[in-house]
Formats: sequence, structure tokens, C-alpha cells
Amino acid sequence: MKLTRRTLNHTALHRQLLLRRSTMSPIEAIRRLVAVQGQEINAPYLGLWSRLSGFAHDDLSDLLYGGQVVRGSLLRATQHLTAADDYVWVRPLMQARFSRASQSAFAKVTEGVDRDELAALARRHLTGRTLTRPQLRDLLAERWPEADALALGWLAQSLLAVVHTPPNGIWGRGGATPFTLAEEWIGRPLETTLSPERLVERYLAAFGPAGVKDVQMWSGLSRLREVVEGMPLRRYTDEEGRVLYDLPDAELADEDTPAPVRLLPSFDNLVLAYDDRTRLMADEHRRQVCVGSVTHPVILVDGFVAGMWWLTRTGLRIQPFGALPDEVMAEARRLLEFAGQKEAAIEIAPQG
Repeated sequence: MKLTRRTLNHTALHRQLLLRRSTMSPIEAIRRLVAVQGQEINAPYLGLWSRLSGFAHDDLSDLLYGGQVVRGSLLRATQHLTAADDYVWVRPLMQARFSRASQSAFAKVTEGVDRDELAALARRHLTGRTLTRPQLRDLLAERWPEADALALGWLAQSLLAVVHTPPNGIWGRGGATPFTLAEEWIGRPLETTLSPERLVERYLAAFGPAGVKDVQMWSGLSRLREVVEGMPLRRYTDEEGRVLYDLPDAELADEDTPAPVRLLPSFDNLVLAYDDRTRLMADEHRRQVCVGSVTHPVILVDGFVAGMWWLTRTGLRIQPFGALPDEVMAEARRLLEFAGQKEAAIEIAPQG
């Protein structure tokens, strides 16, 4: 069966809770999304606000303080928020990726450092306490004074499953990044049985139908074709003839369902979930939204990217890619109220 771009777009919006704001709880929504991109502190709050009815800052902050949701490096070795009971099985799947990336990045500046010894020493330092990255770095540098101290800290983070404890991850809070052992903060050990099939199932439930390259782009894992093709999945093709996979009982959205305006934050899950992003935006817009390692906040109109936006000290700035409907301004006003800038100005730049 061939699926149109619009059907793929609306199905993704439906599974991402973007066709209408959901009444599910924040923890249920985070589980639904598998993990919420957290490169920027405020982005997960804005992403959940776009998806949930009546969402407030404390709804997520309370989950972080309570340990039901944790913040740490996960998919693509970047910062994510995820349910603690998902972290314990997703993080081990990522370890090989973490190890390869750290070897490539830090091999020269940590020459002579035994990785097993470093991991064991970092674990001893972190057992029973929380340290900031500079504190952990300095303790490790006592053992390897000739190595690059900054690299030692990053290397430890890649070798050990650590999470960042509150107030890190709380709306509007920056500062030093604290580390603690994930298993101690969560209160249970990480799982030892690796199941990429489980991750593929969760991905498809939240983002499908999708191709193998899409799953790999989202997760940061490679060589998943054999895994995906060995699973009992439904197969479709898109308008370009690419094979897409989905869960056998997953429903497709009606492409005629109206898609409301949504303002998605930087690095939003939906924008980063696909190798082929034409189901969300035109290629010329992708080149403006995805610049190097940065993914800008986007405006969705009828399900597709129609511009970018940024919160500033004075309000909200909009960069349209074409004519925008009035609902964009209304949604921008609601976002400013959520951000605590109810009376702030909205600036519209010339069309890009």
C-alpha cells in the first residue's frame, strides 16, 4: 500500500499528540514519546505544552525532583528526558555508540588512560553522592595529570550511565551540571538484556510508519535493517517507493483531519525523528531549520513547517517562510503566557 506524504504527516502528528492536545498525564506522554529532547533546558516544557492540555511547569519539574523522569545523554548521545523505567533499558542499548564516539573524540588527548580504570574510578567517586562536571573532572585529573582534564570528564560520562539531578533540567535553571549514578538515583540497576526490537516497536508507536534509516537517524544506532526486517511488521511504501514499516495494529490518521497550528521548540522530537524529513518540511526549509548541529524551533501550519520562532528577552520573534494564518499569532500569545511573558511583544521578520 502506498502512503501519501500528507497521510504520513498527519499520522506522525497524531502519534505525537499534535493533532489535538491530549489529556494524558505528562509521564504518560513522555513514555509515549520514548524520550523528549532536552538539549536546551526549557525545550521539554515547551514540547509538552504543545502536546498536552493544561500542562504547567511544575507538572514536569515535580517528575524530575521525584525521580520518575530523568535527564541524561541517551538517543544520538544527546541530552534527553525519559521515564526512569525506560532509561534503564534504553541507555544500555546506546553504550556501544557512546564508546565509539568517545574513542573518536578523546583518544589522542587521553592517550595512556585505561578506560576500564577510569570508569571504575569515576564510579567510586560518584557512589553515594552527586558531583558537578568540574568536580569529577578534577578528581580524575589527580590520577592522570598529563591527560586533558576536560576530556576525562566527558569520557567518564560516556562510559558510565549518569543522570543530571535537579535543579538541572528545571525551567529557567542553568549553571553547573551535576552527575550522579543513574542506578542510584533511579533505585534499580540497568537492564543487561539488550533488545533493539523493543526500541523499534516504541519508535514506530510514536513516529511510524517509517523506514530503517529513519529509526537509525532518531536513535543514533546503526545496522538495524536486519532487526527491522526480522520483526512481524506491516509494510508500506511512500510516494518515492521507499519501504516503510509499522506496527501491525497501528492505525493511520485521516489526511483530511484539520491540523492546528503548533509552535515546536528547538530540537523537537518530531523534527529529529526522520532521515527523510519531507513529511514535515520542504528541503529548502530544512536547510534553514537544521543548520549544522542546531535545530531551530519551528511553526507548523496544517502539519508542515511554515516558519521558525524564538523566545527573546523582549518577547517572541517569528521568521515566516510565507504567509501565515492568524492562528499563529494566537498560539504565539498562548506560548508567551506559558513562558511567563504574557505582555511581551511579538516581532514578525520579513519572509525568509
